[in-house]
Amino acid sequence: MAGADGIKVEGTVVEILPRGLYRVELANGHRLMAHFTGRARKTAAALAAGEKVNLEMSFFDLSKGRILSNENEL
Repeated sequence: MAGADGIKVEGTVVEILPRGLYRVELANGHRLMAHFTGRARKTAAALAAGEKVNLEMSFFDLSKGRILSNENEL
């Protein structure tokens, strides 16, 4: 499974947490913790509650995800 892509989904930011973390809710009601990817963290503007984001989740841990882009970047 090495090198396999994760699950790509769209969600909405529900809560802004300390240290660059966000709580995101998916369309099916599942909530998870998410953070920006390495380089995107430097260039991305801070997100606000209610913004839509594109996420990538691991097959192994569905409680965490990486934010790939937000609606302002699309």
